[in-house]
Amino acid sequence: MSNTPKGTINFPLSEKFIQSVKSGVLPTYTSGISPEDTSLTPSDIIDMFESQVMSRHLDYQSRVMQKQGKSFYTIGSSGHEGNAAVAAALRVDDMAFLHYRSGAFMIQRSKQLPGQTPLYDMMLSFAASSEDPISGGRHKVLGSHSLYIPPQTSTIASHLPKAVGTAYSIGLASKLGLTGKLQNDSVILCSFGDASANHSTAQGAINAAAWASYQSAPLPVIFLCEDNGIGISTSTPKGWIEANFSHRPGLNYLQCDGLNLLDTYQTAQHAIHIARKRHQPVFLHMKLVRLLGHAGSDTESAYRTKESIAEGESRDPLMHNASMLIHRGLMSPEQVIDLYQSVEERVKRVSELACNRPRLENAKQVMQSIIPPKVESSSLPVTLTEERRTSLFKHERHNFSKKQHMAKLINWALHDVMASYPNTVMCGEDIARKGGVYNVTSHLCEEFGPARVINTLLDEQSILGLAIGLAHNGFLPIPEIQFLAYVHNAEDQIRGEAATLPFFSNGQFTNPMVIRIAGLAYQKGFGGHFHNDNSFAVFRDIPGVIIACPSNGSDAAQMLRTCIELAHSEQRLVIFIEPIALYMQKDLHEIGDGQWCFDYPHPNDTQPMALGDLGIYGEGRKLAIVSYGNGYYLSRKAEKLLAAQGIDCRIIDLRWLAPLNEQAILEAVAGCEHILVVDECRRTGSISEALMALFSENQTKQPMQRITAQDCFIPLGSASYLVLPSVEEIVDTALAMTKGK
Repeated sequence: MSNTPKGTINFPLSEKFIQSVKSGVLPTYTSGISPEDTSLTPSDIIDMFESQVMSRHLDYQSRVMQKQGKSFYTIGSSGHEGNAAVAAALRVDDMAFLHYRSGAFMIQRSKQLPGQTPLYDMMLSFAASSEDPISGGRHKVLGSHSLYIPPQTSTIASHLPKAVGTAYSIGLASKLGLTGKLQNDSVILCSFGDASANHSTAQGAINAAAWASYQSAPLPVIFLCEDNGIGISTSTPKGWIEANFSHRPGLNYLQCDGLNLLDTYQTAQHAIHIARKRHQPVFLHMKLVRLLGHAGSDTESAYRTKESIAEGESRDPLMHNASMLIHRGLMSPEQVIDLYQSVEERVKRVSELACNRPRLENAKQVMQSIIPPKVESSSLPVTLTEERRTSLFKHERHNFSKKQHMAKLINWALHDVMASYPNTVMCGEDIARKGGVYNVTSHLCEEFGPARVINTLLDEQSILGLAIGLAHNGFLPIPEIQFLAYVHNAEDQIRGEAATLPFFSNGQFTNPMVIRIAGLAYQKGFGGHFHNDNSFAVFRDIPGVIIACPSNGSDAAQMLRTCIELAHSEQRLVIFIEPIALYMQKDLHEIGDGQWCFDYPHPNDTQPMALGDLGIYGEGRKLAIVSYGNGYYLSRKAEKLLAAQGIDCRIIDLRWLAPLNEQAILEAVAGCEHILVVDECRRTGSISEALMALFSENQTKQPMQRITAQDCFIPLGSASYLVLPSVEEIVDTALAMTKGK
C-alpha cells in the first residue's frame, strides 16, 4: 500500500525506506566508529540525521511541485546527504562555496544560526519566488549572506578558483594587518562532484592551491569531492579520484564514507584541523551515491542497468544512518519512521505556503540586482600628504615635472591608487620585480611589497579566481591579464562568476575589482593575433560590467582612478583595456613633436573624471569622428590632414565603452553634417555596430559611415596593417563623405 497521498508522485525509494526500517532489513552497521569516538552527543547525531531527512523530502517535493508547474529545478541532493556532517564540523562563518547537491549541508548550517528557516527559504527558491532570501527569484541557488554561503550557479567547478583566492586572502589580510570580512582562522570549503574534478577549471584551481602550499603560503581550503561515481550518464573510472589526488605535493588527501555520518564527521574534523591550524589545503574525498538520477528529467534506465540502479539504492545514506541510530540505541525504528513522516508532512505544508508567494513580475525587477548596491562611505581613499607622495615617487623625481607617455602615467596612477587604498592588491604574471612585459608595473613591488604586488602562476583562471576571492574578503583587487587574447582561457571567471554574483545574490554578495588588460592591435614588430587581439566582444554582452579604454596617458591616469573608486564605492566590476601600441607613443604628427605625452594629472589638482565622460577635440561641424583607443589616435592624425583640405572636424573619444553614454554621444554629434565611426575592432561584433544602431534608432539625419578592421585575425609583421583601419582610410572616407569624391 502506497504511503504517498493521492494526487502526488509515488517515490519507491521513500516507500522502500519506511518498509526497511519497519522490517529491520537495513544495511548491516559494521563501522568501528561509535558516537563515543567523536565529540558528538546523541542529540547532535539525531539532528544531523534530521537534516538528511529534510533534504531528501525537499528533493521529493521539488519534483511534485514541478509536475504541478510550480517548481523549475529538480537537481537534488539525494545520496549526497552525508555533507550534513561536514557542515556540522565547520563553523557558521567558514565560507562555503557549495556544489548543487549540498541541500543537507545548507540545512545543517542553518541550524547553527538562530532564526533561520531553511525549508521555507529553499522552497521559495524552488518556486522562483521574489521573496527567496538569496536570489530574489532569479535562480534556484544554495546561498545565504548570514550563513557565509555565496550562491553558485556553476555546475562544472568554475567556483573552485575563487575558493582558492578566498582562502589565500585570509593569510594575506593577517599579514598586511587588515581587517577582512572573514576571521583570521577561518576555513574555506568548496564542494564539487567527481565528474567536475576532471574539468580544467578544477584541475587548475587545485594545482594553484598545491603550488602555493608547496611554497608554504597559508591556504586554509578544503576541497570536498563528493564522489558518486557518475557524471550525468558517464561513469567515473573506479579509483580515478584517489589515484589522481592522493599523492599531490602540497595537498593533503583524506577519504571518508559519505554514507556514514560518524566517519564523515570525524574525517571532516581532521580536515578542518589541517586547514585551520596548519593552514594547508585538504582534498576531502567523500564516497557516496547518486539517487533519483541526475535530475527530474533524467531517465536513468536509458543508460544504467536495473541491477546498477538497485545497487545504488541499497547504499541509500538514510538507510545506513538509520541502521546506525537503531544499532547504537539512539532511536527506535518507530522513532525513525515518526521523524521521517513528520518531516514529510512539514515539507508539504511549507511547500503550499511557498508556492503561493509572489514572483518577479517585470524586467525592471529582474534586472534590479545586475548593478551592485553602493556602499556606505568609508575612510578610503587615504589622503596622501606631500611628504608621502614625495617618498612614493622618489624614483621618478627627475621625470615628475616632464610630460610622459601612457605607460609611465598609468604606472604613476597605480602608485597613487595603491597608496590611497591600502586594501588594493595587484596580481598577475610577471608584474612584480620585472614590472610587467611593458614595465607598466615597475617599482610597485619595491614600494608596496610582494604581498600586495603578487606574481602568480601562469594561469588566467587562477589570477581571476584569486581576485574574486580577495574581493570576498574585503580587498579591492587589481588583477592583470598579460594580453587580451589570454583572457579567453578564463573568460567564464568574469562572465559566469564575477559578473553574476550580485545578480544571483540580489546584491548581497559582490566582488568589485578592476581588471587591467593590455590589448588591441597596432603593435609594431610584435606579434600575431595572440599579442594583437583587436576584439573585446567577449566583454560587451556581460550585464553590469564597465569597460574603460583610454587613448592617452592623461585620460588613462584619471580613468584608472575613477575605476578604482567605482569598484570601491559602487562595488562595480571594471575591465580596463590598455592599448599596448599607445603605451610608449610620444608623438602625434611628426617624430619628436611630443604631442602624445602629457602631464601627470595630480589627484588634488584635477576634477575626477565621471563614468561616461567623453573626450572631445575640436569644434568642427563638417564631420564628427567617433572613436576610441588607437582609432582616436589615428583620427587625431587624420584631423590635421583634413583641416588642410578645409574639412573641420570634431573628434569624439568614447573612453567608456560600456555602458555607452548614449545621450552624451548623441549630443556630441548634434550639429555636425556627417558622422564617421572609426573602430579598430572587427566589423562583426565591434562597438561600431552599437553606435550605428544608436544613431539609426534615434533617427539621426546626418549621413554616416563606419571604418572597421576586417573580420580577420591579426597576421604577423607589416601585414597586420592591411586588415586594420589607417589614417589614409580615414582621410579618404572623410573626403568621400564630405566632398562627394
